[in-house]
Amino acid sequence: MRLPPNAGQHANAATAPKPEVGGLRCRIIAVVPGSVPISIAPRGCWEKAIQHDLHGRVAHLLATAILRGDYAPDSILPREAELMDTFGVSRTVLREALRTLTSKGLIESRPRVGTRVRPKHAWNLLDVDVLDWYSRVAEPMAFALKLQEMREMIEPYAAGLAAASHTDGTFNALAAAHASMVGARNVDEWVRADLQFHLSVLTACSNELLIPLGTLIERTLEAQLRLNAKRADVFNASLAEHTAVFEAIRDRDATAARDAMAGLLGVTRGRIEA
Repeated sequence: MRLPPNAGQHANAATAPKPEVGGLRCRIIAVVPGSVPISIAPRGCWEKAIQHDLHGRVAHLLATAILRGDYAPDSILPREAELMDTFGVSRTVLREALRTLTSKGLIESRPRVGTRVRPKHAWNLLDVDVLDWYSRVAEPMAFALKLQEMREMIEPYAAGLAAASHTDGTFNALAAAHASMVGARNVDEWVRADLQFHLSVLTACSNELLIPLGTLIERTLEAQLRLNAKRADVFNASLAEHTAVFEAIRDRDATAARDAMAGLLGVTRGRIEA
């Protein structure tokens, strides 16, 4: 099978450019056009990458290629030798990356067949990494609406549970997040507080099966909250709606909390679709 048109080339380690990132020099060992170069670097270099280690970077690049459609579902990946050359890595590193993608439902290996991309329905999108990778390559509006649908199914009911079930500790965390929203002076402060507010609502439900959902969607939710804040006339335009949710939970009024959260998410949807 031929590599996709955008497949990378193995860089010459002796002549590869050594860009400075945060004042540090990085030795490039492989480059995939349109992607962050794979490198071995001093501590701190590429610190904002999804994965610091080499096999993690290969897993990230190969996974996003699959999720983007460069390798179609049910297709066979190139042979190991080709992938090693594409990413400029050893067999050990490549196989570790392939094991990672296998565990996340993206690929499977079969004797005498090779490594096959699994059908879309088998992809584990309820995996923190896979969801984050998918959010980076999916059509932005379509992904934002799918995340919004998920929130509309879960968060109003979660707010009602939080009103009925919060403890002093979980309510104090929610109150602290709300106070940070009130005191936010810029978009960054607002988004951090807004994210903690919604995660605190899930925690206040006292339902251990709902709490992990916050961890799952935290990265993608933060991006959506930032986008919504920037689309509003002012970054804290939805403070009144958040306060209504907060006060209903404080007063242990489950019906009011559900309605207030549904109203807040309605405002969110309006900004997404605007």
